[in-house]
Amino acid sequence: MRLTHEPLPLETAFTFRISVGARKAHANTLVRIEHDGITGLGEASPASYYGENARLVEAALETYAPCLGEDPFALDAIEARMRATLRGHGAARAALDMALHDWIGRRLGLPVWRLFGLDPSRVPLSCVTLGLADPEEMERKLDTVMDFPRLKVKLGAPGDVDNLRRIRERYRGAIQVDANTAWSPPDAVRVLRAIEPLGIELVEQPVAREDLDGLAWVRRRVGIPVFADESCHTAADIANLAGRVDGVNLKIMKTGGLREMLRAIHAARAHGLKVMLGSMVESSLALSAAAQLAPLADVLDLDGHWLLRHDPFDGAPRERGVIALSERPGLGVVPAAGAPPGGPA
Repeated sequence: MRLTHEPLPLETAFTFRISVGARKAHANTLVRIEHDGITGLGEASPASYYGENARLVEAALETYAPCLGEDPFALDAIEARMRATLRGHGAARAALDMALHDWIGRRLGLPVWRLFGLDPSRVPLSCVTLGLADPEEMERKLDTVMDFPRLKVKLGAPGDVDNLRRIRERYRGAIQVDANTAWSPPDAVRVLRAIEPLGIELVEQPVAREDLDGLAWVRRRVGIPVFADESCHTAADIANLAGRVDGVNLKIMKTGGLREMLRAIHAARAHGLKVMLGSMVESSLALSAAAQLAPLADVLDLDGHWLLRHDPFDGAPRERGVIALSERPGLGVVPAAGAPPGGPA
């Protein structure tokens, strides 16, 4: 198999601000795996919060390249060789896993969700995210998403409660919130009790990622379901979260690919936890990869492409909160209309 990669620069329409930082430009990486005249595509979206960046992604891809071998169907063996060669680097491994699944689907002429035996009619609606903003900017952002059926609002700054009250005055759809580890347990309880009358469906990661007991402490004291995000990367994390949270947010960039995401989904179900599938700031390529498992989720936050100024791909995610799994082979991704010549394809 021949592996190539190149920068995939993305820009959000608004500055994307959460409690741990703010960015408008995002340095993703496009991956291609070529074999037997077929090309599979993948995307890496590294998170600085987890010690990743584009340069490290590229170095990890070069390290993993000899692990691919000559059989794209040998996913177990490829995964074992990669694990033995270099641990971590979830974004790079996710891109390779995507490209392999895309190749297999294209080779067989089937969408990946069919290879997993899933039912596309069971895909939940997805939320779209509003990052941290002052009241004036939040009003402008809210104007652009009023027709989405679900919102996720980032919290973790002064004025959170008032901001959310203003949003609820205008918006009647479902709202969930995400603190991205911003609060101490007592602060989390204080804010969540204040916003509970607004009909908040769930809160993600109210406390530090290592504070699992803090998650449980908050959960016992509020009526809003608590989901772990930064505290949950792979299936191995699930058992420690059981009994401490109501659900987990699984992201393909954290799990390192669809295979581990599927294992984490089954582990969560075995422990009675709800499952959310989430995303980083990604194009429709990575979003479409995660969407292949969307029929297994309770909640979707596959919205990274809706935040972009320009999405270079057209894939499973569609407009207004709908994730529509297509019959196109592989991940179902093609270049977006108007993509520049020589661009990602």
